[in-house]
Amino acid sequence: MSDPAVPQMAERVVSRRRLLTWLNLAFGALAAAVVSVPIVAYLLSPLLEMRQTWVRLGPVNQFRIGATQEVAYDDPSPLPWAGQTARTAVWVRRISETEFTVFAVNCTHLGCPVNWLPEADLFMCPCHGGVYYADGTVAGGPPPRPLFRYATRIQDGNLEILSRPLPIG
Repeated sequence: MSDPAVPQMAERVVSRRRLLTWLNLAFGALAAAVVSVPIVAYLLSPLLEMRQTWVRLGPVNQFRIGATQEVAYDDPSPLPWAGQTARTAVWVRRISETEFTVFAVNCTHLGCPVNWLPEADLFMCPCHGGVYYADGTVAGGPPPRPLFRYATRIQDGNLEILSRPLPIG
């Protein structure tokens, strides 16, 4: 005589194949979630309002008329864990007593930092050979558009820029 509890016990045992199938599905779903979160965040990020703030670059008299110089500042809108990457820079050119042009330090090709070559009166991207004229327009290489310009103002004798996220693409 067979015990009636034995067949019921056998039905509850999960086969190795079924266990591995469930584990495979679970890890696949986890991997899909990990990959999809940044993609969804990227697609939804334009819908989030980005804060624009005026950032002080320094006293107006520290900039010489006709000269272009690099000025470093702390980006007011980075992520809390950005650390040293929140420190960024711009290229400031003083045109006249009250007129300034401020360019982003990033190449419009892939975002590499551009260098100012005063002897040649050009901005140069050392990574991929992008070249920009002194007014920020593309002189050669792969950059698809001119250097990004910041809005400027003079407030209490100091030069300020309107800091905002750089355009993507």
